[in-house]
Amino acid sequence: MPAHNPFKAALAARQKQIGFWLSMADPYLAEVSATAGFDWLLIDGEHAPNDLRSTLAALQAVAPYRAQPVVRVVAGEVPRIKQVLDIGARSILVPMVDTAEQARELVAATRYPPGGVRGVGSAIARASRWSARGDYLDIADDEICLLVQAETVTALSNLEAICAVDGVDGVFIGPADLAASMGYRGKPGHPDVQAAIESAMRTIVASGKAAGTLTSDDTLARRYLDLGCTFVATGVDVLVYARAARALAAGFLGEGAAPGQQGPSAAY
Repeated sequence: MPAHNPFKAALAARQKQIGFWLSMADPYLAEVSATAGFDWLLIDGEHAPNDLRSTLAALQAVAPYRAQPVVRVVAGEVPRIKQVLDIGARSILVPMVDTAEQARELVAATRYPPGGVRGVGSAIARASRWSARGDYLDIADDEICLLVQAETVTALSNLEAICAVDGVDGVFIGPADLAASMGYRGKPGHPDVQAAIESAMRTIVASGKAAGTLTSDDTLARRYLDLGCTFVATGVDVLVYARAARALAAGFLGEGAAPGQQGPSAAY
């Protein structure tokens, strides 16, 4: 069986991939999101309350659909990456990567020896379909799509070196953390932050690697795509739900119904 990861192949071909962030930490909502038709879905293990089992459940929930799952691990730790790959994640996003050295360590974590340090336990893992994919060990390295997050001033200063690391398939710009690192916490839309983001995206695209980011602003999303970004997440499930629920409440209760305010029937 040849190695195959449709998301990785699309990035390599520079085909724009429109995504959606899964932060509900609920497989039922993950499956609902998968029916929307997005190209990729980010299962968030950094800022959402996902653990290994809920991540597995989300992977299983979206498996029948065209949307390709990408798992964001909480940190770039070798044992954690090993577990996520074994449960069947083929595309992973690693936060807070500041140097090329870190990027090389992450590449090693996603490769089996002798090219890396990933522990060999595929015979009992979902990744190999519990040994039904008899050649999994031969194709696994080529199947993994590794995306790293550049989201600090330090990362941007090392961006060309990070992009030059063989085995890194794409670099994701994290606007919120970058804004904080630049002294504009909570203001990712600040002109200085946006200028830094656009400059970084041009650097990533020029390197031949895929550039990506997350924004709920439609205008910004289209701007990033025009700059050559390949994978752009255009919304977050929990925020989509929160806004819709609050708008629904406001439509019946009036604008005075503040978020979180309890009405007289709340006890029921």
